Amino acid sequence: MTVKAKKYLGQHFLTDESIAQDIADSLSLEGYKDVLEIGPGMGVLTKYLLKKDTKTHVIEIDTESVDYLKNNYLNLADRIIEKDFLKYDLNLVFKDKPFAIIGNFPYNISSQILFKTLEMRAQIPEFSGMFQKEVALRICSKEGSKVYGILSVLTQAFYDAEYLFTVPPTVFNPPPKVDSGVLLLKRKENYSLPCDEKLFFKVVKTGFQQRRKTLRNSLKTFNLSDSLKANTIFGQRPEQLSVSQFIALTSLIENDIN
Repeated sequence: MTVKAKKYLGQHFLTDESIAQDIADSLSLEGYKDVLEIGPGMGVLTKYLLKKDTKTHVIEIDTESVDYLKNNYLNLADRIIEKDFLKYDLNLVFKDKPFAIIGNFPYNISSQILFKTLEMRAQIPEFSGMFQKEVALRICSKEGSKVYGILSVLTQAFYDAEYLFTVPPTVFNPPPKVDSGVLLLKRKENYSLPCDEKLFFKVVKTGFQQRRKTLRNSLKTFNLSDSLKANTIFGQRPEQLSVSQFIALTSLIENDIN
């Protein structure tokens, strides 16, 4: 694959074997047998997944990478999905079975990959992958942090997030301009919310759209009652609220608007 094509796909291919093995080893493989690797490229991570007691599938849209995988990983040939992960119905492959997601994700769609994972969380108990470092840190950050935001709250509502390690640009081809970070998500035992989940997503996203304002101002579009807005929680800014407080806030709003 040419450098031009790689840049078009938004992906930087890992060349360091030890890092690939560390990423593969980050999965516990507990409670599932299937693993889906997103964007395997030339298989540097894939080869370590294939050594494990799991059924590895890969999804890849680049035809040159697909041809390479078919020619060099014959035992994988019938589990190569030549589709766009964001558009493909994964139930065509996994039905209702649980599976883990892993990969060195293209930076330009990494957040969208995460959002699709959240939508399918009932089937995805584990998720391990490489993001741009600042995005990985944001996903794992806690309330009070300057980088705590939408990705942090929505992810941690359903998964325990752990930042594993940083990866320098020098181990990629072509090298990105920034560091990368590998994180691990483990689904919480109770991954359903005690509030309206669509409203929860809306409250979180609306609150952080004006993160410097108090929630009393940033959530004006909900047309809440004056008595509710008098609650002390509305005097805080969104980055001050923990995930559990956002859930409680959503319940308050849900009761107020119904």
